[in-house]
Amino acid sequence: MSRILLQTTIPPDPDDWNVSRFSMLADELRAAGHEVVARDRAVGDDPVLSRVDVLGFDQLWLMAVDVGDGLTDVDAAAIVRFRRAGGGVLTARDHQDLGCCLNRLGSLGVVNEFHDPAVDPATMCDDLDTPDISWPNYHSGANGDYQPVSADGPVHELLRTGRTAGGRIEWFPAHPHEGLVSATGVPHARVLARGRSTTTGRVFNLAVVLDGETDADGRRLGRAVAQSTFHHFADYNWDIDCGAPSFVSEPPGSQIKDDPSRLEVFRDYVRNLADWLHPLQPRACVSAHDTPSNLDSLRTLAPS
Repeated sequence: MSRILLQTTIPPDPDDWNVSRFSMLADELRAAGHEVVARDRAVGDDPVLSRVDVLGFDQLWLMAVDVGDGLTDVDAAAIVRFRRAGGGVLTARDHQDLGCCLNRLGSLGVVNEFHDPAVDPATMCDDLDTPDISWPNYHSGANGDYQPVSADGPVHELLRTGRTAGGRIEWFPAHPHEGLVSATGVPHARVLARGRSTTTGRVFNLAVVLDGETDADGRRLGRAVAQSTFHHFADYNWDIDCGAPSFVSEPPGSQIKDDPSRLEVFRDYVRNLADWLHPLQPRACVSAHDTPSNLDSLRTLAPS
């Protein structure tokens, strides 16, 4: 069992991608036996993120839904220390510069690539239906639909399942404008899964894993996964009847609602992630005094 912090990078806002819009993800992790604290961030240095390395968590699932101000320097430094102490981290961002606070997270920031003004959008824009969103914006399908997943080489343990004939997770939830994650030039980074644009046919990465990194002292860093979009995990993308913030204008699809069986297979991916990101060795907190006996008490630090 892992102690998991499921955290957004925005303060509570009922008309944004606040943590309540990831309730099905939290429930899935709890059903798999994990202890989950789900919360939005506080203004300024977040009382939990800024001390995540000493609070007894095993994993951080960071839904980067901000527009650039989602982490302070203190928050980011604590997350980097958390990985150095063996903690597992999952990041999930979205199109263009959404979630670009992740740039502060060392190698995990490098594998998350954001908008580059030097790139001509006419040559790279993929989502042609929402012109106010620029590159990267890979169109894998409508919210509420599925997208096929491809992978190179032997099946990675994160993609294994006993529910398909091929033993592999073959479908992810789709989204009209996914972001860019890349393993290019990053030691110990590997592309886990790829998708293909439904508009241009471009192949893009759905997830990149970091495994085997060490720090300057030779200590192994915690494993990490970077997802191209948090919409792989949002309630709305698992069940469109859950609704979305008012600024979501694209018409949803109905594939998942019409046939939820492939979503049940995708839930195996969520469980695999939680198993794989669990520290390979027990994490030692900096101070036992900073380790709460009941992680639920942390919710009182910043109600979501």
